[in-house]
Amino acid sequence: MYTLPNKLKLFAIIFMVIGAIGIVSGFLNAPANTAEVKEMLASHGDGHGNETSHEESNGHVDEGHGEETAHAGEHEAVGHGDEEAHLEHTLHQLQNRPWSALYIACFFFFMIALGCLAFYAIQFAAQAGWSPVLFRVMEGITAYLVPGGIIMFVLLALSGFHLNHLFVWADPEVVAHDKLIQGKSGWLNGTGLLIRAAIFMGGWLLYRHFAVKFSRKSDNEAGTTWFKKSFRISAGFLVFFIYTESMMSWDWLMSFDPHWFSTLYGWYVFAGMMVCAITTIALVTIYLKSKGYLEVVNDSHIHDLAKFMFGFSIFWTYLWFSQFMLIWYANIPEEVTYFVTRIEQYKLPFFGMLAMNFLFPVLLLMNSDYKRVNWFVVLTGIVILAGHYIDLFVMVMPGTVGSSWYIGIPELGAMCFFFGLFVYVVFSALTKAPLVVKNNPFIKESKQYHY
Repeated sequence: MYTLPNKLKLFAIIFMVIGAIGIVSGFLNAPANTAEVKEMLASHGDGHGNETSHEESNGHVDEGHGEETAHAGEHEAVGHGDEEAHLEHTLHQLQNRPWSALYIACFFFFMIALGCLAFYAIQFAAQAGWSPVLFRVMEGITAYLVPGGIIMFVLLALSGFHLNHLFVWADPEVVAHDKLIQGKSGWLNGTGLLIRAAIFMGGWLLYRHFAVKFSRKSDNEAGTTWFKKSFRISAGFLVFFIYTESMMSWDWLMSFDPHWFSTLYGWYVFAGMMVCAITTIALVTIYLKSKGYLEVVNDSHIHDLAKFMFGFSIFWTYLWFSQFMLIWYANIPEEVTYFVTRIEQYKLPFFGMLAMNFLFPVLLLMNSDYKRVNWFVVLTGIVILAGHYIDLFVMVMPGTVGSSWYIGIPELGAMCFFFGLFVYVVFSALTKAPLVVKNNPFIKESKQYHY
């Protein structure tokens, strides 16, 4: 049995506390009104809002030119209106920043647990012989779905009912003047968002509950009864998952840009989710093995995990290129604006995450021998996770924060909090059962597995 070390527990709690402080600080420092935004813009040398005050400081009006004065008054009124609209828009962007940072971190760790659940189901449905020694690691990671899902649902509720400004389609004033969003309002509305989210999460958690239950019962009873039940529910879950994962990606990510859509988006999110999940399985396994646990895990198991990391990185790149190339080549304004915004305003993270998610894994994991070197896999895994975190950042931030983004306390605080929570929940879950399953019909093959 695995025992959670006090040092690891303290490590996770410290991260959660530091993260919570950063999150609260981000919300407290967000501007409350347009006057604060105006001061912030002025302090950064922004010229917006200064023209009117400059004209007023001139202090004289030529009374001999009444008509010109009237036209000047109209122009000033229009300019003042544009200024107020600009300030209001910037206010919403700056207020969105701590919310967006919280949303990105919450979704990132939730998608790792969800991807791990799907990978776990695939092992049962495929009757894989190499992976049963890793089942308890996968079950431990999926334990995060419960607290992570609750927080995610609360964030969706707050956003879907316009208690913040994350989803532009949730703003009645915007919808009233936008015919395209009006046409999608049958799907994009707060009530529908939460109903679908409840169905998605309910199905995912229900499968997780019974899968773990059957796994525990299999430890205590010989035979294949519980394995067969796990096989059946895993096959059914995968059908449910592939539909709900696509709809989830539309609701929770793509709707940040409601004027844009891509038929590849669900697969794109799926690829990123799976590579992050498999990478996390590899990192947790290597950590446990370094502490003297999971002695039955050998280099061939790590090699296979690294192969999946490599393969899904290539698959993610294929989907990224397919989506980008077709939109760039067609050059349709309604489509290309998605990438134009990201290239112009997010150039460094946009191209940086492409290098981290494709070039780095290819260069480090192309050689079969390197896939067996633990520190090589760990190094590559850290880069992959960081790269896909930035990828998620680029997916969310342009539609919520726009050009007002930068990396600071809210972003780092949210990442620290959810990382600490993830570590605490996962490693606590690993203490609930032996780290190697018993009575699985493929467990002997898995222990003796060699590639």
